[in-house]
Amino acid sequence: MSAVRIGPYALPNPVILAPMAGVTDRPFRLLCRRLGAGMVVSEMVTSDVRLWNSRKSRLRLLHEGDPEPRSVQIAGGDPEMLAEAARANVALGAQIIDINMGCPAKKVCNKAAGSALMKDEALVAEILEAVVGAVDVPVTLKIRTGWDRSNRNGIQVAKIAEQAGIQALAVHGRTRADLYTGEAEYDTIAAIKQAVSIPVFANGDIDSPQKARQVLDATGADALLIGRAAQGRPWIFREIAHYLATGELLPPPGLVEVERILLEHLAALHAFYGDEMGVRIARKHVGWYLATLPGAREFRTKFNRLESTDAQCANVREFFIERHNEGEEVAA
Repeated sequence: MSAVRIGPYALPNPVILAPMAGVTDRPFRLLCRRLGAGMVVSEMVTSDVRLWNSRKSRLRLLHEGDPEPRSVQIAGGDPEMLAEAARANVALGAQIIDINMGCPAKKVCNKAAGSALMKDEALVAEILEAVVGAVDVPVTLKIRTGWDRSNRNGIQVAKIAEQAGIQALAVHGRTRADLYTGEAEYDTIAAIKQAVSIPVFANGDIDSPQKARQVLDATGADALLIGRAAQGRPWIFREIAHYLATGELLPPPGLVEVERILLEHLAALHAFYGDEMGVRIARKHVGWYLATLPGAREFRTKFNRLESTDAQCANVREFFIERHNEGEEVAA
């Protein structure tokens, strides 16, 4: 496949880590990039800079040291605030600004942000023009196929985006009303790809190398966004990138490698967040990594009661020693 370009940046492969609030923090972004992602996108940051003093926002605004190109997602519904947030993020090191019009969460949509914005195409145009005009880095956009199944206006919004100077468009193949249920509709993504000349990235239900190939073929998309399928499986990026490039399936990672990746991830979380917050955030990641392994549920119950970094790491090592002793070799 030819290299995917976003403005001046050529991506090494067309497999991108989708932004996920509470998941795509710096430790996870660095890990996914190291394991084969062509680009990673930061967690969604509110466009209200008055709220940036919270610890959570401050950690989300750390872009220094991130792999390039550094793409940062902003969310909000006010053109001027979004423009200001874009400028501030660029000053902090962002090289691509991504605008969120895809999040279906009620707390986001109730504030007329995320996918709620797709209801108001005039406001969409105003926001995109304001942000594109505010910064001299590429601006990208994430949308859904529409508000609900009776209002699939993804094509119209895509055309507005292209007109406003958006340099790449990611489309989650569901409406806002669908949330994450049912199957992603790739035919709508294909129609959007046909309607515009900017790069289009397909998102939704891509959970294996074979599915990745199928979605690219079905949509004609230029690249893929991988979200939930990367939780606990960050090696999915190298698996998909290798399959798309060669047609060959890589063998799944062995237990030894999964243990090493998980312990490195835990150490990075603890270093980034500090002990107390790091221990709390590590719990969900460990649950995802071990979800398919025998004994994971019992282990997780015990693990979630641990309160220190050392105890968490020791427990993970014990879990893998047991798996090795039982002769297991492959994690997934």
